[in-house]
Amino acid sequence: MERGQFAGRTALVTGAGRGIGRAHARLLAQLGASVLVCDVGAALDGRGRDVAVAEAVAEEIRAAGRAAAADAGDISSFAGGGAAVARTIEAFGRIDIVVNNAGLGGGGGDVEALQESEVKRVFDVNFYGALGVARAAWPHLKAQGWGRIINTVSEVALDSKMPSAGVSYGAAKAAVWSMTLSLAREGAPHGITVNALSPGAFTRMNEALFAAQGRPALDLDPAHVARVAAWLCSEEASDVTGRIIHAAGGQHREYLTGRRKDTELTARVDAGVRAVMAAALRTQPNG
Repeated sequence: MERGQFAGRTALVTGAGRGIGRAHARLLAQLGASVLVCDVGAALDGRGRDVAVAEAVAEEIRAAGRAAAADAGDISSFAGGGAAVARTIEAFGRIDIVVNNAGLGGGGGDVEALQESEVKRVFDVNFYGALGVARAAWPHLKAQGWGRIINTVSEVALDSKMPSAGVSYGAAKAAVWSMTLSLAREGAPHGITVNALSPGAFTRMNEALFAAQGRPALDLDPAHVARVAAWLCSEEASDVTGRIIHAAGGQHREYLTGRRKDTELTARVDAGVRAVMAAALRTQPNG
């Protein structure tokens, strides 16, 4: 990709103050985009606010001779998502790229112990925030006939082999996955692509997990994830939409789903249904 690949384009990156979001913002700016660095600066539990977090990344980008502005708004509602899009347009006059990276864990534990308020907080940031930003950006992307939206999902929502992060987080990320497919269909006639990344990277959100289990030998630099996002925003990927890509350590995998008839379970279901039908016939009243 050329250094000026995104010259004249503007990107809104949520959760851009640290980790993967910071890597997204810095690389898009390096490749020529003007970037709104959006991050509320909250603690890991989603509480609190620190305006210096977003500003620090924006200053890094500006120090490298690129255009960036900081925003510490809370995107965890339609109103908050709309405000972030409005601030992007106010700062740069347009919006072309949305990277929905902001996320919040929590709401875990046994199902009997779940608190509705905690489940709602997880959905507010991970799902409603992402949808609200996309919703607000949509008319602008549609009017210009070009747009890129990249959502963030998680393996815990896609793969039963992955350790559970709690029903709330997995369910919220599954909702984002479904949202990605729906928006991709809606955006296709208007030059808008919508894809999702399932990232594997070392960040503060998984620092405690790695401390307990040991950090893997794989290079989990967030930059590997950001490179995939940058490619998905490029003209070369204009035909790629509605796809889910796992990116970790420079390795890339695509998550696919589909119906299959030739599985062990469908054979059991077929046999079971035949048994149910036979039993029903035997107990059917005469006449």
